[in-house]
Amino acid sequence: MTAGKSENLKMLEPGKPPPKKKGRKERNQGKVTGTSCSIENLDQQIWKEFPEDLFEAVVARLPVATFFRFRLVCRKWNSMLMSQSFSEQCAQVPQPQPWFYTITHENVNTGAMYDPTLKKWHHPTIPALPTKLIVLPVASAGGLVCFLDIGHRSFYVCNPLTRSFKELPARSVKVWSRVAVGMTLCGKSAGGGYNILWVGCDGEFEVYDSRNNSWARPGTMSSNIKLPLALNFKSQTVSIGSKLYFMRSDPDGIVSYDMVTGVWKQFIIPAPLHLSDHTLAECGGRIMLVGLLTKNAATCVCIWELQKMTLLWKEVDRMPNIWCLEFYGKHVRMTCLGNKGLLMLSLRSRQMNRLVTYDFSSREWMKVPGCVLPRGRKRQWIACGTAFHPCLTALA
Repeated sequence: MTAGKSENLKMLEPGKPPPKKKGRKERNQGKVTGTSCSIENLDQQIWKEFPEDLFEAVVARLPVATFFRFRLVCRKWNSMLMSQSFSEQCAQVPQPQPWFYTITHENVNTGAMYDPTLKKWHHPTIPALPTKLIVLPVASAGGLVCFLDIGHRSFYVCNPLTRSFKELPARSVKVWSRVAVGMTLCGKSAGGGYNILWVGCDGEFEVYDSRNNSWARPGTMSSNIKLPLALNFKSQTVSIGSKLYFMRSDPDGIVSYDMVTGVWKQFIIPAPLHLSDHTLAECGGRIMLVGLLTKNAATCVCIWELQKMTLLWKEVDRMPNIWCLEFYGKHVRMTCLGNKGLLMLSLRSRQMNRLVTYDFSSREWMKVPGCVLPRGRKRQWIACGTAFHPCLTALA
């Protein structure tokens, strides 16, 4: 062995094994540890100096469903959702697709919310709602849902996302028969206040104003409106701007009320033939109609639009024929669970239970996954519901 080579060799100590070749992972471990520490310190410095207004702007644009996890992170994040600056950021974000607040047959005191964007059911708890009474969602506006107990005595308003809750004062007019209910905003958001109108078949009505927390009766119903009102209680109220529209029969048509002027109007509109389970809907300021069209043994879901010039219903779409084949020969009943640009329809018979959505703008029909309660397996039947635009800052 040459001298040059001997200089490059290292002498092994007696009894010590030769060094093992280290793997790439072990060789890089020290480097990674040092790098991760520096990155962690860098991240802390970046987030420490992150502007608060920019942080709120980012959060306001996150999917609404992330709110359920977001508010659990820390007290600061939870309280930020109630701040004025965060409300201003949310006001700049385009309104998301409506969600649906529904009540199931077997759990009438707990609601189920459906997010059509993620196609996912949520099961909120609203502790303030009475547990000994059955309360049903009857209207919505600005992210708030209006509830009425099944005895038609007490009204409640709630934000299902934040649990902001209010029980409305007792009505001055004692009408315990069934009533139709509508809800509008006083401004562009719930922060500017909201109005709730109830109307009975005998023409009695009252308006609630959240700004002074009281009921009032601003006038009487016009004498040219035929009484009693044969209101279609299966049809939810449609709100367009400050006006509310209710469906009636005998004669078939629509009754409207303007929250600003306090004026009632009546429109006689013949219903399409062979129609059942129909309800009003709204899309972009247009009044729509959805219902079951049954002839012989064939049944189909159809969509109509009200023609303003002729005051006639014009069919604009219907459910795909391949879906309607499932209804053939069956006694199908339909319930509309939301009518604000996106419909949710519950179609059921003894052998069938289907939930579908219909988007007016895209004219797209979609099947909805079954609603199953947490820790349960049985698919729930939807009894009733209403659409609402989810809003993190709306206060009851």
